[in-house]
Amino acid sequence: WNTLCSFLYGVGSIPANPMSAIGRPKQDKLLPKSPPPNALSALLRSLDDDAGPTTNRRDWPQRDRAIILTALLAGLRLDELVSANVGDIRLIDDGAVIQVRGKGNKDRRVTVERPVVEVMHRYLASRDSRFPHQDGGRRRSQGATIEDWPARAALFVGHDGDRITRYTVQYRVERAFRRAGIDGQRAHGALVHGLRHTFATELARDGVSVYALMNLLGHESLSTSQRYVQAAGIETREAAA
Repeated sequence: WNTLCSFLYGVGSIPANPMSAIGRPKQDKLLPKSPPPNALSALLRSLDDDAGPTTNRRDWPQRDRAIILTALLAGLRLDELVSANVGDIRLIDDGAVIQVRGKGNKDRRVTVERPVVEVMHRYLASRDSRFPHQDGGRRRSQGATIEDWPARAALFVGHDGDRITRYTVQYRVERAFRRAGIDGQRAHGALVHGLRHTFATELARDGVSVYALMNLLGHESLSTSQRYVQAAGIETREAAA
């Protein structure tokens, strides 16, 4: 009826659209789904196997690994990955804290462990080899860390050295799923957000409170975070069965 009345009003067959005053039924929100554990294991193995040299400048395994692990182990959204700067990462003794500029200008801090920092260092070293005179005009010494880069430099860049785009991030994540042979095991349209779902669901399964989830994910509504707790509970019961 909405479609019909909108069409009739658009062509002038009726003087007004009566459906504009009628509320539409709310669609049930689906519980978030993450790729199964065996799919994630295959994805991580494919990232390790893809560490060799490449002749295609658009292929950049060190960067792709850093993007995927940051989304998977820090729960960043697509836009948050794109807008992140090197200075948003602050090193601590056993890892790092990522200052995330979140949705609706709502900042949050997420802690990552030392292995993620090491992956980030390898990515930045490969980036320095590709663009030796970028971000400061001088090549950094071997063994340079995150702190040796300009704070305002884009964290992730494309093959041209400029800040990476949303399309490139999604394409590289999809390509990683295809290379791992698990593209059919992810929910339709779930690329970076599917990795974020995994981050949240694993935390909920480990008993993290809904309030902690809300802070880590940057949710404005407690009910949004509660969905991950529900999803984790359902998955746990299915596994037990």
